[in-house]
Amino acid sequence: MKKNILQAVLAAALAASFLGAQTSTPTAPATSDNVADLVKRLTKLLDLTSTQQASATTYFTTEQGTLTTVAASMKTERSALQTAVLKNDTAGISAAATQIGDLTTQRVSAVATADASFYAILTPEQQEKLKTLKRLGLGGLDGRKPRD
Repeated sequence: MKKNILQAVLAAALAASFLGAQTSTPTAPATSDNVADLVKRLTKLLDLTSTQQASATTYFTTEQGTLTTVAASMKTERSALQTAVLKNDTAGISAAATQIGDLTTQRVSAVATADASFYAILTPEQQEKLKTLKRLGLGGLDGRKPRD
């Protein structure tokens, strides 16, 4: 009898631990952490000075702020597009598609602006090294944009 009670208690505890694990939602790293990691990686790859590190942090923080805002708006517009499709609402489809196009332009512009600003602060030697690393797929900049 005691053995059955003990097994029941252990089973309940085990089930509770699984349920608790399933309800926890992973949290994404903070933007500042992502930017700090990127700048750290670029510093290692390109031997950035402290001044370059500070400038890069500013550029990529601005970029990430824009990308976060655009990603939220993109999610909203994709939902609006889906709703319009389900309602056969051609005006709604057109409006959502236009917004998605504008948001895509904002995303591309934010990334290109940050990349251009960063590239401009590099020495010619660092620029050449970055070009070589990018050709090899090791540029350190790829993959930093959040997906929406």
